[in-house]
Amino acid sequence: MGLITQILTLPLAPVRGAVWVAERIQEAAEQQYYDPAPVERELAELEQALLAGDIDEETFDRREDQLLDRLDEIKAWQRGDL
Repeated sequence: MGLITQILTLPLAPVRGAVWVAERIQEAAEQQYYDPAPVERELAELEQALLAGDIDEETFDRREDQLLDRLDEIKAWQRGDL
């Protein structure tokens, strides 16, 4: 039955190929979007800016909260909660 199904659905092969490519692109985009390294790097740069006096405490706190929320989102995605 598998061979007959393959023969009958052969005209759909280009569609299946396009879907496969789209799925690989989505996976790569998700891996890049949910990579914690850029967020962690930005947190380190933010702390350096605060210590250097380039930003004030309020700006630091606001941006730090945003970045920590982003890290929480990344960890939830990695656990499969999203």
